[in-house]
Amino acid sequence: MTHQDLMAGPPPTHLPVDPAVEALASASPVDVVRAHPASPAAWAALATEARDGGADDVTVYAYSRVGYHRSLDMLRRNGWKGHGPVPWEHEPNRGFLTCVALLALSARAIGETPEWERCSDFLRDSSPAAYDALLG
Repeated sequence: MTHQDLMAGPPPTHLPVDPAVEALASASPVDVVRAHPASPAAWAALATEARDGGADDVTVYAYSRVGYHRSLDMLRRNGWKGHGPVPWEHEPNRGFLTCVALLALSARAIGETPEWERCSDFLRDSSPAAYDALLG
């Protein structure tokens, strides 16, 4: 007889391989977003490029917000029920986790403190390793 821990949380969510990751090796993030508009990795790359290029925080916020919402759609299609671990160690999850971190940081930068707190808590709850790597 197998025993199940009824107090255990949901199993970790592992997103499928994102074809945009390979495309990002040879194309600009904006071109990859056009080719893969549902890709969390593409939106994360676009938001990162914008931030690193000195774009306004509102632009980074917008790109990361789109990536965050596209990520939620993908997570739900892959069994996520609104909470539970999304491990940083699983490479395809990194686009989503990066979007959450960039959304948190850009929310803080534009003075949207409740969104900063919500997103940074969400990131920590989803993946402590991602929180440490991206916000820690």
